[in-house]
Amino acid sequence: MPKSQQKTPTRLKMHVKKGDTVQVIAGKDKGKVGEVLRALPETSQVVVKGVNVRTKHVKPTQEDESGRIVTFEAPIHSSNTMLYSTKEKVASRVCYTFTEDGRKVRKLKKTGEILD
Repeated sequence: MPKSQQKTPTRLKMHVKKGDTVQVIAGKDKGKVGEVLRALPETSQVVVKGVNVRTKHVKPTQEDESGRIVTFEAPIHSSNTMLYSTKEKVASRVCYTFTEDGRKVRKLKKTGEILD
């Protein structure tokens, strides 16, 4: 493809950030609630604590070392998560509003709870 027709990567915006509490709304872990450990905006994915846990068999790297089995959380798509209110115990969509001092903040639609 000629260089003039290639798309330039744009900054992708996600509705969740690191440290948010989310509920999984699709997939094998549907209904689970956890904290976002990492956000990957390039691929629109998030790593949630206790969700999409995978096992990996690691071979020994040195002769005196033994192999082991490692469990880790694999990323899931951010569209399969919904922000979760720990006070009201309910998942909600997010909207963006401005505070009195002019800051743009995220707010849960169901509860009115401000996140930022």
